[in-house]
Amino acid sequence: MGMTNKTYDILKWVAIIALPAISTFIVVISRIWGWADLGSLIAQSITAFAVLLGTLLGISNYQYKRDGFSV
Repeated sequence: MGMTNKTYDILKWVAIIALPAISTFIVVISRIWGWADLGSLIAQSITAFAVLLGTLLGISNYQYKRDGFSV
């Protein structure tokens, strides 16, 4: 199963920009509102998903280049 370059670029942006930014925002806002424990759990979950997504995209990129599809 493959993905288009556009899909890859969007998922990469989500993994390295959007999810870490959202996680940081949740940590800061949850502390302001006094929900530090809940915010921490949510942020850790988002960060874990970002790492998973980044790892899967890295594997996909490696396989893409290994199979000779790189330009």
